Amino acid sequence: MKGYGAILAFVGAMVLTHFLKFVTYWVKGGLKKPREALRLALRSGGMPSGHSADMVALSTYLGLWRGFDSAIFALAVGISIIVMFDAMNVRYAVGEMGKVLNNVSGKKMRVYAGHTLPQVIVGALVGAVVGWGVFMSVG
Repeated sequence: MKGYGAILAFVGAMVLTHFLKFVTYWVKGGLKKPREALRLALRSGGMPSGHSADMVALSTYLGLWRGFDSAIFALAVGISIIVMFDAMNVRYAVGEMGKVLNNVSGKKMRVYAGHTLPQVIVGALVGAVVGWGVFMSVG
């Protein structure tokens, strides 16, 4: 059963972060536009980083299950670092360039945002809590 816990940690972090984004956008919008808040919550970018939460939840769960000195934990941490770096640097830069291109060209292409450092940190913290919580539940 513990193997399924890894998937549960990953998916649980994904669901929780998108729910938190939904609530944040809804409250910022004055609780008037839930449909718009849902659309914003399901796109890339925003607080907290779902990518960071997913991967840290998985890494945390695997570390608790297989040991923090295991190869699978090391692999998960390595992939987590790549994903968080990409979300914060590469995807963020691409999103900013997309905004500039929209302004220069006059077109309104869809721009996918990356994450800021605080968004990545909060996502990682959410992921650590979810990974630990799932491990404690699956036992």
